Amino acid sequence: MSILLTGGAGYIGSHTAVELLQLNKDVIILDNFSNSSPLVLDRIKEITGKSFKFYELDLLDKKNLEKVFIDNNVDSIIHFAGYKAVGESVDKPLDYYTNNIISTLNLLELMKKYNIKNFVFSSSATVYGNPDKCPINENSPLRATNPYGQTKLMIENILKDISKSDASLNIAILRYFNPVGAHKSGLIGEDPNGIPNNLLPYISQVAVGNLDKLKVFGDDYNTHDGTGVRDYIHVVDLAKGHIKSLDKLNTKCGLVIYNLGTGNGYSVLEMVDAFREASKREISYEIVKRRQGDIAICYADCTKANRELDWQAEYGIKDMCIDSWNWQVNNPKGYK
Repeated sequence: MSILLTGGAGYIGSHTAVELLQLNKDVIILDNFSNSSPLVLDRIKEITGKSFKFYELDLLDKKNLEKVFIDNNVDSIIHFAGYKAVGESVDKPLDYYTNNIISTLNLLELMKKYNIKNFVFSSSATVYGNPDKCPINENSPLRATNPYGQTKLMIENILKDISKSDASLNIAILRYFNPVGAHKSGLIGEDPNGIPNNLLPYISQVAVGNLDKLKVFGDDYNTHDGTGVRDYIHVVDLAKGHIKSLDKLNTKCGLVIYNLGTGNGYSVLEMVDAFREASKREISYEIVKRRQGDIAICYADCTKANRELDWQAEYGIKDMCIDSWNWQVNNPKGYK
């Protein structure tokens, strides 16, 4: 019985593949390399010493996607694949709705056709929009404010509907906060296309010399230092959360929803200071005006995941920065 990882060569998918393979699970990776590299596959094998099946294809290509299900005995699916840049989604909403929604529908239709009952969905804290209060729990209001977040919320609603229609389905919706860090080996990590949208890869590329300075978007928020506060989670902790979620699905739990974060908030300038300490490099930055839609504070209440999955984040901000720097300094141009 195999576990299919869509987008399994991506940042979170590759780290999850490593954790699964190290548990001797039978893994199938599917990716179209739109935001990843074929080198990732070799790095996963190098870390684990294990082999796995791989298919290069797009989830929009339903005909070839079906061949994966015909040729393999898939037991569970972890669905990472999808466009993921908030800013780009505002500029290209149709691309995001087409890719993220239709690809997921294709996957779910084949899941039904081939009688697969376990499905883990890679959602996002963006479904909460601008929260009324923090920490945010799973019952907080859902009000995504951009097309990327809307696609996640739409898919969540689809999953809730199909779960109501078929009591035999076991579905885990995982709402990530801000994944950072890299594998301890330095062989796999985050390699964004172009200028990073996320804070830590932006900082690390300034530290390694790829970018001149960090832009800090606003210093007039109602926070202790005026910069935005977010919940950052080490990508390995996040990967382990997927393993625990699969274990939960095997108990025939129906539909479950979990926040995955640390429950702690750090400001932009705190992250800059922590990375400066980890890298021993100066991080140049400039304060610029706020970005439209950015919020002051966002961090998770992970009590439910702690209790029901027996999972909690183990790595702190120091580990996140050390591992990010180890990846960046060993791969200054990423996988290129």
